[in-house]
Amino acid sequence: MALFSVLILTSLCIAGREALSISDCGALARRPEYTDIAVVCGTSAIKLAIQICPVVYTGYNASLLILNHIRDNVDCQGTLDSSVTPPVLRFSFPIRQGNACGSNFLTTSAPGTGIFSDFSDIQKVNVSGVVRSFDTTTGTITYNAELKYYYSCAYPLEYLVNNTQAEVSSSSIALRDKNGSFISTLSMALYQDKSYTKPLVLPDLGVELRTDIFVQVVASNLTSQYFVLLDQCYASVNPQPFNSTIFNLFVLCSVDQLTTMLENGDSQKARFFFQAFRFIEQQNETISTYYLHCITRLCKRSTCSTFKKCNNRKRRSMGSMVVQESITEPSVLTVAIKTKTENSIQSKEEALSDGKGASVGLGIAVAVLVVTGVAAILMAATFYRKLKRLS
Repeated sequence: MALFSVLILTSLCIAGREALSISDCGALARRPEYTDIAVVCGTSAIKLAIQICPVVYTGYNASLLILNHIRDNVDCQGTLDSSVTPPVLRFSFPIRQGNACGSNFLTTSAPGTGIFSDFSDIQKVNVSGVVRSFDTTTGTITYNAELKYYYSCAYPLEYLVNNTQAEVSSSSIALRDKNGSFISTLSMALYQDKSYTKPLVLPDLGVELRTDIFVQVVASNLTSQYFVLLDQCYASVNPQPFNSTIFNLFVLCSVDQLTTMLENGDSQKARFFFQAFRFIEQQNETISTYYLHCITRLCKRSTCSTFKKCNNRKRRSMGSMVVQESITEPSVLTVAIKTKTENSIQSKEEALSDGKGASVGLGIAVAVLVVTGVAAILMAATFYRKLKRLS
């Protein structure tokens, strides 16, 4: 009996530490407001923070706020945080269908606009749900108001990975949780081998023309239900591709003959390689520098194969073109490609050298002919004199 009493007392003490009273809240005890919930749309998890004092004022406590009607899963229950002012009840759950604490997933599609105008199906996923109060009142009526805290995070699934010149091969983008973006998980890197184990360090004088350049776009710390699919990758002379001449390595299903796709839309990384080239407009420069850009789609594992089908998607001609549209505040990754153009200069010098050699050879041949002619004339004159004496 004594042991049973001790267990009850211990449970009451624990419950006391997890609950707040109106006196604990003081001036923070008030009626609920629309701004009582804060939502952080992370790249792998969604986090909620609900002010607890208005909940206590209404007649509930932290244990009576239930996320999406789930009461028996400890991972979906809130945690009281009294270390901040005002104190809050925190929820955190992953962005994975079937394991998101009952959240609803809705994927919508719309025609692309702006930089995505060449794509007829741009997707966005919305993750939403509600935290409700659980009224323990029994009987016909209650005096407790029902509390509902709705949350919603919208994530676009199409991104422009835009690369400008830097001394390193790749970097990551700062996280923008407030906007609910997956762009911070994406990065691009260049490699020199097909196994993608040796990063490509660009020499000061650039890489040789026709060198194989291996490119990888990878998503890290991203919820596992999305794969990476490259819709378009192209090079431009200027760091910002807008209003600049560009060359498409591939657009949707149209792939340049010197570009090879290795993996695309099959995992959380996409890989391809192409042969180093140079822009003709940079022919007078020793080093040709250009910038690689990739429009990257995040698609559900079950739907990536649909986007890879060519017959249902728009096509755009390959080759060089000028882009005149832009997007607001593009996210930037840092990669540049430099190729040598000294080979063309050396070829001209070699051609000049060959020309000089040919001139020298011609001069020698002419000299030999002159000497031979003079010798023949002298021999003829000597022979004539001998004949004249004999006669």
